[in-house]
Amino acid sequence: MSKYTAFLFDMNGTMINDMHFHELAWYNILVDELNAPLTQEQVKLQMYGKNEELFERVFGPGKFTDEEVHAIAVRKELKYQEDFLPHLKLIDGLDTFLQQAKANDIKLAIGTAAITINVDYVLDNLKIRDLFPVIIGAEDVAISKPNPDVFLKAAEALGIAPENCVVFEDSPKGIEAARRAGMKAVAITSFHTAEELANENVLCAVNDYNDPALKALFA
Repeated sequence: MSKYTAFLFDMNGTMINDMHFHELAWYNILVDELNAPLTQEQVKLQMYGKNEELFERVFGPGKFTDEEVHAIAVRKELKYQEDFLPHLKLIDGLDTFLQQAKANDIKLAIGTAAITINVDYVLDNLKIRDLFPVIIGAEDVAISKPNPDVFLKAAEALGIAPENCVVFEDSPKGIEAARRAGMKAVAITSFHTAEELANENVLCAVNDYNDPALKALFA
């Protein structure tokens, strides 16, 4: 029996390879429309946490009202969804990996900074909602990653101790959130390199879920 009894998944960049589409959508909004003095690489570095946190980091506090941030963010998300839909699929091997976890009685949850419309977009289009009895999103925590609350809440809802959870993440902030939660992590190199994702809690870095290194999680 595996010592790990729960797998907690970030969503964007971890379950689906969509971060470059988010990057382009954010660049179009922040730079082309709102004139933020950022390069595309700098936009990439700001892509973590809640949308309102991103706006505060880029423009400073109070530049936009909460209502304005929400309206802009929803418009951005709908554009991302339209552009990404023809490419929407699970990262290679994940479908089989999830079924293997289920067969081994490993509980599954999602812990993401995505807002509800993006969570619904992924889970309902891919028809995988029934695999995840626990979903913790942006609206469920006061402070997003690298704060560990998203993963701690997911573990608590599953009834699993943090040390028995493995977090699957594609971002340095997400992996740091897992570390702060007392959880091991698997780094998914869809948007960042293994070097960028390095942390003391990382068990391995993989490009997709066909990697044989993941077999050790079931040992």
